[in-house]
Amino acid sequence: MAQEQSTIRVSTFDGPGAKAQIREVPWPKVGRKGALIKVAACGVCGTDLHILKGHWPKPLPWPFTLGHEISGVVVEIGPDLKTDWMGQPIGEGSKIMIPPFMPCGDCYYCKHYPEHSNRCQTPVYYGRYLGFDKAPHLWGGWAEYVYVDLEMLPGTKIYKLPDAMSLRLGALSEPITSTIRGFARAQRMGGFKWGDTVVIQGSGPIGILAIAAAQEMGAGKVICVGAPEQPRLELARRFGAVATVDITQMTDQQERIAHVRELCGGYGADLVMDCTGHPSAGPEGIEFLRDSGFFIEMGQFTDAGSIMTNWHRFVAKDITIMGSWAFTENDLALGVKMLHHAADRYPWLDMQTLYPFDDAGLDRAVSDAMAMRTVKSTIIPFPEMVESEA
Repeated sequence: MAQEQSTIRVSTFDGPGAKAQIREVPWPKVGRKGALIKVAACGVCGTDLHILKGHWPKPLPWPFTLGHEISGVVVEIGPDLKTDWMGQPIGEGSKIMIPPFMPCGDCYYCKHYPEHSNRCQTPVYYGRYLGFDKAPHLWGGWAEYVYVDLEMLPGTKIYKLPDAMSLRLGALSEPITSTIRGFARAQRMGGFKWGDTVVIQGSGPIGILAIAAAQEMGAGKVICVGAPEQPRLELARRFGAVATVDITQMTDQQERIAHVRELCGGYGADLVMDCTGHPSAGPEGIEFLRDSGFFIEMGQFTDAGSIMTNWHRFVAKDITIMGSWAFTENDLALGVKMLHHAADRYPWLDMQTLYPFDDAGLDRAVSDAMAMRTVKSTIIPFPEMVESEA
């Protein structure tokens, strides 16, 4: 495919609380195992918001480009890059997604515990936040293009999207994969069985996707606890939650706990997944559970909040708690397959509020996400790539 322009626009932030700045970078020379990807859609993730709020636990090399929930189309590809991570052929014009976290394949965890390669010590992609000197200048998804190079960074992984899949839907592959992995681990541990009642704490993007994933993986009934009613809880019900609880309306915690347990049949939920990131959610979530229930923690991964103070309740209630963070490389293929399989069963695209790729659009996308005015703020550098997918 012919080069479309000589420079590429990317967004950068100078630090927490800063406004987005659009700058131009040179069009890259694509290596033999490289690919230049035209961004169709890129979501605003809770991780992006934590970084912009200053919650990230490690130093970051400001300024840099954020955005990692990426879907796009290959516009240039090197002659030695012929397949995606799963062996599917790719070329110019292929729809793809790339994840934010790609295990290196060589470190202690990758070799000894491949099922936990999400604990890779030298990951590709997020490692670029830490300033690897080999990183190209096009790697954040809040940009017109991203560049990947498997020769420069061998751990890099690309996933082909089905030809018939909406590119906007493809941008949800990464976040839904985290929920799939959490439920799958619970199933392997006997904590999530067909027909179980599931409570999802949080009605943000991960919470909404968890509602769909829970049903696709066998939940009998799903209840969502979160806020606000519009646009989030209303969408949760459209995704299949049989009931929602608005924490801004039912503010008394004990009343809320009793109400949720009653919705679950009186004894409590079989499984609770916390997708909120709020320190108070964990202690409340274990009270939503029936005794011997299963708790999945998805939200606590930064130093944004204090440590829970009632750990003894895990013993007194004889429950299982499982921390679940991110995913492995093979889990992502399941995310793509689930979205494609269930493309017509949920209002996926209604999650996304679209924003243009300019200073004002980026700032609105971030501020609306922080204020919970959207479910999934999504930046679209080239509107024509997704116009027909509405």
